[in-house]
Amino acid sequence: MKVLLPGTIALDPELPAGVVTAVYDVHQPVPEEHTDAEVLVVWGNSAGNLTDAAGRLTSLRWVQTLAAGPDAVLGAGFADDVVVTAGLGLHDRTVAEHTLGLVLAAARRLNLLIRAQIGHRWAGELGGVQPVRPTGSFRTLGDANVVIWGFGGIAARLAPLLAALGANVTGVARTAGTRHGFPVVTESDLPARLPSTDLLINILPATPETAGIVGAEVLAALPAHAWVINVGRGATLDEHALLSAIREGRLAGAALDVFESEPLPATSPLWSEPNIIITPHAAGGRPENAAVLLSENLAAYAAGTPLRNVIVR
Repeated sequence: MKVLLPGTIALDPELPAGVVTAVYDVHQPVPEEHTDAEVLVVWGNSAGNLTDAAGRLTSLRWVQTLAAGPDAVLGAGFADDVVVTAGLGLHDRTVAEHTLGLVLAAARRLNLLIRAQIGHRWAGELGGVQPVRPTGSFRTLGDANVVIWGFGGIAARLAPLLAALGANVTGVARTAGTRHGFPVVTESDLPARLPSTDLLINILPATPETAGIVGAEVLAALPAHAWVINVGRGATLDEHALLSAIREGRLAGAALDVFESEPLPATSPLWSEPNIIITPHAAGGRPENAAVLLSENLAAYAAGTPLRNVIVR
């Protein structure tokens, strides 16, 4: 059995007997001598590379993406009988760290302070004596109401960090209950919570059901001082509705790491909005323990037992 490993990351998985590996270029068509591969590991692949692999790797039976979200693989056209597994858990810590950074940047107005620094201006209105909890403004996590939409592994790492700084954290997921010590409600309960939400963090995956789900209706239900953070997928957020809400003063701001079109075009009006913080899909990008996940799944595949993180299509 041949396993193709991406050249974008050093991987040295434990291999079952009879398994061989080859490293391939994720930006080029798969070489002809490797089109007999049964397993394809994906990380940082171009759309063209994935489409080529879907059409030419006729012996392929399983695709392991190291990304938490499998949308790029699912959109490449692989046959329905090809199993797809995701890199769930590999990015929990790094994305949680980045999200915390965006949250603190929003609360402490680092976006405006950096603009002032570039202009060599002492932003006295943001320094010196300040109210602890100014009315109608998100300026601290202390007693802030934070809603995390998409309460999975990343949220499990993020929520305790927010709570340690005083936030009241509520998760939104498919089933209600208590997870990792935090209350979780379903999407049907979300509208009642939005008017008292100071910070809405979106960690939703890209699926047909989540396309544009953070849209005009959701944004209109938030108070004018609220901020939106998106570290899930760009397709889940209506960027036009978000920009309109911010420009019209119906929403305080947003911190975005993912976008409908990436790289974000230079012509996008999002760049020029002072109360929008932009990072270039930088929250993840460093899968941790990828070789461990791959080793476990290769062993399971060879033994004919269930794989971890199978995506239902």
